Amino acid sequence: MKVALLMENSQAGKNPTVLNELNTVAEPLGHQVFNVGMDGENDHHLTYIHLGIMASLLLNSKSVDFVIAGCGTGQGALMSLNLHPGVYCGYCFDPSDAFLFNQINNGNALALAFAKGFGWGAELNVRYMFEKALTGTRGEGYPIERKAPQVANAAILSEVKAAMLKQDYLETLKSIDQSLVKTAVTGERFQACLFENSQNEQITSYVKSLLD
Repeated sequence: MKVALLMENSQAGKNPTVLNELNTVAEPLGHQVFNVGMDGENDHHLTYIHLGIMASLLLNSKSVDFVIAGCGTGQGALMSLNLHPGVYCGYCFDPSDAFLFNQINNGNALALAFAKGFGWGAELNVRYMFEKALTGTRGEGYPIERKAPQVANAAILSEVKAAMLKQDYLETLKSIDQSLVKTAVTGERFQACLFENSQNEQITSYVKSLLD
């Protein structure tokens, strides 16, 4: 599985800590991690609004399979990611959140709080959240006897979101301020992840057109 880590300006200084914990969990499982957000306070400046655009491009192009994002409270990232077609983001504050999201909702992104509650032992909490988010068979239900309705409801949610966002995915991006999108895609690590792994030439071409 390919996993992208997206961090924005307010918590960029914590990127090395979060990335280390993610790699500690992901590498033994054979997952590939792409650190495509800010990796320090002096890096390419991003807000949680940019994270939603980046996550949607990576997921809709199938450049990655899962996105981990966040901000101070995690709420801004949650709302930003869920604005976009093809992104199903949950909120994660502790390992049980990650486990239940994995089993019940089976989405493709998580938003974490990297300031609120990020105190003593925070790196352990992050590591355990990653363990629950990236291990096990997804969509198994919890408790297991609730699997059938939970799987059905997750599918219905996808259908409802698709119906509410009938516009073509690229058209949704083209309808917003293009300077926002251009800022979101300017980072070199993001571009490498997208261009080397994208399975959607239309999305790739659109991003390249913004950079020309």
